[in-house]
Amino acid sequence: MRYYCYRMPNSPPDPTDETLPDQAIKGRGAVSNRVSRYFREERQRTADGWDTPEDGDLPPLRTTVMRDTTKTIIARNQSPDIPFDRSINPYRGCEHGCIYCFARPTHAYLGLSPGLDFETKLLMKPEAARLLDQELRKPGYQPAVIAMGTNTDPYQPIEREYRITRGILEVLSAFNHPVGIVTKSALIQRDIDILGPMAEKKLAHAFVSISTLDRDLARKMDPRAPTPPRRLETIRALADAGIPVGVMSAPMIPALNDHEMEQVLEAAVAAGATAASYNVLRLPLEIKDLFTEWLEAHVPGRAQHVLDLIRDVRGGELYDSTWGKRMRGEGPYAALLLQRFRLARKRLGLDAYKARWDLDLSLFKPPTQAGDQLTLL
Repeated sequence: MRYYCYRMPNSPPDPTDETLPDQAIKGRGAVSNRVSRYFREERQRTADGWDTPEDGDLPPLRTTVMRDTTKTIIARNQSPDIPFDRSINPYRGCEHGCIYCFARPTHAYLGLSPGLDFETKLLMKPEAARLLDQELRKPGYQPAVIAMGTNTDPYQPIEREYRITRGILEVLSAFNHPVGIVTKSALIQRDIDILGPMAEKKLAHAFVSISTLDRDLARKMDPRAPTPPRRLETIRALADAGIPVGVMSAPMIPALNDHEMEQVLEAAVAAGATAASYNVLRLPLEIKDLFTEWLEAHVPGRAQHVLDLIRDVRGGELYDSTWGKRMRGEGPYAALLLQRFRLARKRLGLDAYKARWDLDLSLFKPPTQAGDQLTLL
């Protein structure tokens, strides 16, 4: 029998327990369910001596979905590093399981692990469309582009069933409210019937995230996201529908996928992308340890080299959250990445990421509803 036990950090192990190494799990990104920063104890996988050869591998981890009872739906930010001040996240946690996802630490606020819990214990917001309608109707609301997919993916697999993202887009379309979407998923093609007409009025654009063209590496880094060819096909479908679409070559991970930057941009342009962005791998809070575990499980021969280069672009640490540095890093290696990106973007005729957030705000108008006072015009 295998189970998890808890122990204080740096405390000596119980000699009666056999500590088991964490192992990669098929179809999942994180290697462990490491506890969050709010726990005083560590969690370790151990055996109690009753294991038998017949036990075999642990059963696959199932995805569970819970209701999120949030009372508001638009999140605000004041970050100078991003071109929008508001966003919507239809889901908390993400089944795509991308090991580098900077949203993982948010699961700690729920008392859950940023590791396997983040990709298996999800929360959905069934009242999102209704709440959005209410917020957009508030007196004094001033429209600005609403971003979707900048934290967790709005088109992760459970969207097929719950359709929360589609409901949000239906509200935004009715209000003529601009939206920008970032996704890895081909499921966005389902909503071309909404996004196409919005794009005609300069109310919508999309970015598709592609970190690598290597299918094997993508399956390890983004285990439940569509393959790179499917993402390129998605760019083509959006472009053919008249929806402005760009590519996010992100994250760039030194000595792992950064050599592919130009290839990703070229493939995206061939598919119809007209804008591009990139960022350097970010490892805030618990992600440092989760990513280190992942490297040791999947690319052990390169793990230390990758970590050393990450420290080179982060001032000697694995992460630096300073405004202006967190997205691109610093130092010679980071400067080389930036130069390569700028040269490739110029050569390929790609627009800048921030420029694409300039959508039309003048058309915003709440639609009439039952009980509204009629105008005299």
